[in-house]
Amino acid sequence: MKLVYSYYVLDIVHKGHLLMMKNAKSIAGKDGKLIVGILTDEAVMELKKKPILSFDERVELAYAIEHVDVVVAQETYSPLPNVKRIKPDILMESTSHTEEAIEEADAVMKEIGGKVIVLPYFPTQSSTSIKNKIFEQNGGNNGKKN
Repeated sequence: MKLVYSYYVLDIVHKGHLLMMKNAKSIAGKDGKLIVGILTDEAVMELKKKPILSFDERVELAYAIEHVDVVVAQETYSPLPNVKRIKPDILMESTSHTEEAIEEADAVMKEIGGKVIVLPYFPTQSSTSIKNKIFEQNGGNNGKKN
């Protein structure tokens, strides 16, 4: 059985997330498992603003997606602590992450006998860009009426 690990904030679920999960599950195969790490609020805030949705809501959303078999908390922005503990066959990465982070992940995956698969990032499918668009469409007033 092939284990594939993929990780997300999942504050706003969008097509980019679904494509990544669909591809990850395809790589896992019919008998494999897609394990999804959902970043805790603290993990997200290492590099970004606190998510709008609670951690529990984001976990529930992940479980609702048909491609997902298991959801785990990811306590750091980096997936590596979970990867070292779970030892998946494949770690899914995105071109949105730095080359250094991907190289470090590749080294860890080689140590445990796995590999990294990097899929393209689609900037039009970004939670941040969706949030910014909502903000802009509401006149930059966070949806409050004047």
